[in-house]
Amino acid sequence: MHVAIVQEPPSILDIAEGVRRAVEHIDAAAHQGAQLIAFPETWLTGYPAWIFGLAGWDDAEARHWYAALLRQCPSVDSPELAPIREAAARSGATVSIGMNERQASDSGTIYNSLLTIGPQGETMGLHRKLTPTHTERIVWAPSPDAAGLRTHDTEFGRLGGLICWEHWQPLIRQSMHSQGEQIHVAAWPDMTDAHQAASRTYAFEGRCFVLAAAQFLRAEDVPDQVRSAYRAGVGPGTPETGVWFAGGSAVAGPDGAWVTEPLFDTPGIVHAEIDTEQTLAYKHDLDVAGHYARPDIFNLTVDRRPRSSVTWIDSSEDEAATRKKPGADYTGAAANTPNTT
Repeated sequence: MHVAIVQEPPSILDIAEGVRRAVEHIDAAAHQGAQLIAFPETWLTGYPAWIFGLAGWDDAEARHWYAALLRQCPSVDSPELAPIREAAARSGATVSIGMNERQASDSGTIYNSLLTIGPQGETMGLHRKLTPTHTERIVWAPSPDAAGLRTHDTEFGRLGGLICWEHWQPLIRQSMHSQGEQIHVAAWPDMTDAHQAASRTYAFEGRCFVLAAAQFLRAEDVPDQVRSAYRAGVGPGTPETGVWFAGGSAVAGPDGAWVTEPLFDTPGIVHAEIDTEQTLAYKHDLDVAGHYARPDIFNLTVDRRPRSSVTWIDSSEDEAATRKKPGADYTGAAANTPNTT
């Protein structure tokens, strides 16, 4: 099958332009034959690197940019995402895209999410980062549950994905390996040596193909108003102009070797042809959730039940009717009425 990773600059703090670019890149990748198209971490509205330099308590500038980001974050069912869904359906491709997800249209909470859209434009899956890293916690809430920690059956194999440093959580990795994952999207903000190592290790350990998606971003891609704060967040020594995130997107095979070498210092779309039958053949000597596991001594339980901070318990129609009966007390139970049933 043919896979592609979009390593084109995101649109920082502009959802409308980000959606327009996403559609353009999906069409371009699909035109080249891509059946699976992956985007990097929080590609929609951009990785909020500014928070690493604005982590002080009661920081007015940090609060300003959080509000600016929140206004541009869509919820999963937002009509703003309709053009991306239509592009996936038009091309018949599966799209995995990193996004800043607003919990709901009227919510003040943002998740770092990986949205998978199926070839009919439907939501195939939504994974929210379980534990934001370091000062990322100031921007993103941790996922309230593990409901999105799952793989998805597609026409080309079993697909899953994780975000950034989740790839160093052994239990998270094992939970994905145990589902027979064949193709994995590893969404990163950048591609450091450590991120390359984690991507290749995941491929080797899980005997799967890994699409390691990293962002390409230049100083001029960041709005003028937030550029200074963003630059400070990228890290010490970041130049005032030029490339800030150098990309490095690549595809690793089930032997841990690169199928396509990392693409650095330039925008583009990384393409690769992969054979998912290899994911079965390579389990001949290593299957960490199968014959190479020891279920007699180790056991992992993953609770994927959805969680909510509020549970509403409203009265049923029967209870409402009971309250209207003569002699019913305020709790809805008939006062001093004998049981005649």
